[in-house]
Amino acid sequence: MAATLFRLTAILLTLTLPLTLLAASPSPMTSLIAADAEDYEEYVIDTPFVNTGSLRGRFLASIIKKGTHCDVSNNICNGISANNGASRLFCCKSHCRNVLRDRNNCGRCGHKCGFGQLCCGGKCTNVGFDPLHCGKCNKACAPGVKCENSSCGYAS
Repeated sequence: MAATLFRLTAILLTLTLPLTLLAASPSPMTSLIAADAEDYEEYVIDTPFVNTGSLRGRFLASIIKKGTHCDVSNNICNGISANNGASRLFCCKSHCRNVLRDRNNCGRCGHKCGFGQLCCGGKCTNVGFDPLHCGKCNKACAPGVKCENSSCGYAS
């Protein structure tokens, strides 16, 4: 009886272990979703002083947190440059969004990137096959090397 139970347990493990490992391994889309998480948690404003035409001007907050609330009366992120030009903030649906990296607001509010695309510099990009953005934004392949399946020289 014990030998039979042992064999059944061994067979069950033999069948379920590969499926468990397959389910636990990251897919190519997981890396694309993770790439969105690279977006900054806070934005450091490049020029916190805005000249309003008067002698005083106005000072903006020098740091805006990701998703900060904004509206028509309090539009603190209307085209503001941040993180040394790597971010451009706009008020999209009452929250500050970086239109240079946000897949749901790529280049402008409400412009969504398609499946398998990331927002690279305000343009929806297929990072699976773009040699200038291979696997993630701004990861360029060497000259003459193709980007395939998000890897430079994958088939080589």
